[in-house]
Amino acid sequence: MKELISIQNELNVPKNQKNNFGNYNYRSCEDILVALKPLLDKHKASILITDEVKEVAGIPYVEATVVFKAGDTEALSVRAQAGINPNQKGMSISQSFGASSSYARKYALAGMFLLDDTKDSDTMDNTKSHEEGVFDL
Repeated sequence: MKELISIQNELNVPKNQKNNFGNYNYRSCEDILVALKPLLDKHKASILITDEVKEVAGIPYVEATVVFKAGDTEALSVRAQAGINPNQKGMSISQSFGASSSYARKYALAGMFLLDDTKDSDTMDNTKSHEEGVFDL
């Protein structure tokens, strides 16, 4: 467990990717893995990432699982899901599944290694918006 805590404290993955269409910065699954590999080596730890395609109410999704193991400690795991839109414009079916896999893996890794640098509506002062009847969520 001490290895995981150390990696969580040392890992820094800035959002250096830019989505020009949506005008926001993000980090990719690959960005996380590039930053993570040296820390795994340093702390003699490893991860295994697997995907499973599932379905709920006729909607397919990918469930990614990240398993962390270090030394003689028990393995720890985190899961995350991402829906699959097989009819996504401009994507083949394999690209749609791949994008959902990458998204689910990214959020499972973020959960395991406590990657979060965004503000949500609960951390903002929305007093003025609430007074005006407008909510900025």
